[in-house]
Amino acid sequence: MKHYLGVDIGTFETKGVIVSATGEIVAQAARAHRMQVPQPGWAEHDAGQDWWGDFVFVTRNMLAGSGIAASSIAAIGASGIGPCMLPVDEAGAPLMNAVLYGVDTRAATEIGDLTQQIGADVILGRCGNALTSQAVGPKILWLRRNRPEIFARTHKILNSSSFLVHRLTGRYTIDHYSAGNFSPFYLVDEQGWSGELAPGIIPMDMLPELMWTTDIAGHVTARAAAETGLAEGTPVIAGTIDAAAEAVSAGVLNAGDLMLMYGSTIFIILITPGRVRDARLWYAPWLFPGQHASMAGLSTSGTLTHWFRDNFAKELPQDTAVTELAREAEGSPPGARGLVLLPYFSGERTPIHDTRAMGILFGLDLTHTRADMFRAVLEGIAHGTRHVFETYAEAGQAPRAIHAVGGGTKNRVWTQATSDIGGITQVLRQKTIGASYGDAFLAALALGDVTAADLDRWNPVASSIAPKPELKPMYDRQHAVFRGLYPAAKEFL
Repeated sequence: MKHYLGVDIGTFETKGVIVSATGEIVAQAARAHRMQVPQPGWAEHDAGQDWWGDFVFVTRNMLAGSGIAASSIAAIGASGIGPCMLPVDEAGAPLMNAVLYGVDTRAATEIGDLTQQIGADVILGRCGNALTSQAVGPKILWLRRNRPEIFARTHKILNSSSFLVHRLTGRYTIDHYSAGNFSPFYLVDEQGWSGELAPGIIPMDMLPELMWTTDIAGHVTARAAAETGLAEGTPVIAGTIDAAAEAVSAGVLNAGDLMLMYGSTIFIILITPGRVRDARLWYAPWLFPGQHASMAGLSTSGTLTHWFRDNFAKELPQDTAVTELAREAEGSPPGARGLVLLPYFSGERTPIHDTRAMGILFGLDLTHTRADMFRAVLEGIAHGTRHVFETYAEAGQAPRAIHAVGGGTKNRVWTQATSDIGGITQVLRQKTIGASYGDAFLAALALGDVTAADLDRWNPVASSIAPKPELKPMYDRQHAVFRGLYPAAKEFL
């Protein structure tokens, strides 16, 4: 029987699965790692250890634990956090820690300089996105300016999935969806690399070869086979960013489908019939030719629950503290007894794109408890999510189906608050392991062993979360407070 291997590199954990031809998970493994924050506004991973080391660990663990022969793995799909910026030398070895996605705000000066130099309207028109902390281009300029000795030795700039594919196959590739985040060096209408908007910063041959996600990027080399236990010659697809693979795992395949991912950050992908031109949202070609995606993301979500745990629940066991805090929050009424939280603890991404925005907990008095405050944390994230949905509506792109994914879906207070505050119904699938499962499906899709319609068979709908209409007036009032807090506080930043 054929099997498919999927591995995903997350912010705090790597997950792997081996899936059968019928979609059954026959093996899975995970390994935790940490996000390094060497100074405020920076976020990094050790690519050799956290990305490749984890890939080797989970792959060997699954093969050994399941007894599945490596020769039965028909294809491999890999995804990872993105967009990231990793310079490597001619041997493909990392020259520094990988600079992570939008939570790393070190390139604020470069964002401003490039926007002024090129023009915001030109960037939006040619690249599909305004330059924000999510863009890789300004981080490349930061590297050139601030680490010239590393830039001089750089052979290629990779992201997480590109790094894994290179270690497996020896080829430097990147999918179009990931490349769409390399503004201003990826032009969306041409769907190709170009130095036209920002000449002289980086030669285009230092960027990976462009492919579509399910293109076969290469095959497992003898060296990679020896390290991982995989069979030499196994096909490896180009792969993609973790959120896109997770969207696929949840059934986000057609125009109007939306993924709402509850993770270390909230991340949202909406498949659209055409390109959405709105500076508040991100755009990229979707995983397949002729499809489009409009994305959004909050800066702090799951990371905010970890922050609360580490500072206000030190007496609770770390591995169960968030669950216990959520149980406590169930005892606080919807609306957290008047508390409203602005979750901008690491600035904010969509829709305000302000790296200087700060968190606020509004409405405190001496009667409030830890349970109220933790509920306010979860509801504050939900208000931020509603703000994104309002932005989609203003752009004329209201979704027709909302698929919830990610570890945060196990938090009933959080998911119900998101439906109640946003006035949305969320659908959940039976299998919730996430991006690695999507990677396996994409690997099977690449070989023609499944079609998009087979996802419903691989991963059927399990349940849905509907809003409680009686809470709408109260949450509408609180949302007005939420929307007013940021502009009121902005003048003091």
